[in-house]
Amino acid sequence: MSVDARIQPGAFDRFEPELVIFDCDGVLIDSEIISAKTLLKLLEEHGLHIDLAHVQHNFLGRSFPTVAASIRTDFQLDLPESFEGEYRRRLLEQFEEDLLPNRGVTAILDTLSVPYCVATSSSPERVQRSLNIAGLERYFLNHTYTASEVRNGKPAPDLFLHVAEREGCDPAACLVIEDSMPGVEAAAAAGMAVLRYVGGSHFDGVRSELDSESGPWTVFDSWTDFYDLVPALKRPAGEGGARGR
Repeated sequence: MSVDARIQPGAFDRFEPELVIFDCDGVLIDSEIISAKTLLKLLEEHGLHIDLAHVQHNFLGRSFPTVAASIRTDFQLDLPESFEGEYRRRLLEQFEEDLLPNRGVTAILDTLSVPYCVATSSSPERVQRSLNIAGLERYFLNHTYTASEVRNGKPAPDLFLHVAEREGCDPAACLVIEDSMPGVEAAAAAGMAVLRYVGGSHFDGVRSELDSESGPWTVFDSWTDFYDLVPALKRPAGEGGARGR
């Protein structure tokens, strides 16, 4: 599914973004499948058995406190106060063993012609450790933003508007790369262009369902297609790169 049929290659030919905002989990790093499996295992230990599809449809792109609140409400499960801490501890342990950047993303970061940054629903500690483990930390020094900095997380536009203000960029000149629908909706609400990346392992088995969705965004599943979609962002060979803003 290299490019979604609803918006053909060339739709962004005349768009010249001044800032690219990357989500982290599922976009830069192939972490969402690890997060989902860690959560499912821990929930089983507390007597709740749900499947990966439920996580894919209900939890992707949302902060952990939001996810935990949903579990408590939807399943009437009295999670202990230690649940979040235990989840984060196990998750980072699993990241140390299995976490990798999404294939091809470093080639994009090495050749972008404009500044870029990260905006994520993850905690500050998790995103910094995740980027470090995946070997991406050097790309985003002092240009990493989390939902902890705003009142409302995705799908509210708060985080993306906060990033645009901090980076000194008009929201209309920003391009957001997201994988989850809450992230896509947040970018749209902020008045930003958005591409939806669905190449992460957490979309295995459900990519065909995306064809039934509708909305003003382009879906792609390989970073090798990125510059075909937004050719203005590729730095000419021999020129220096953009490392943050």
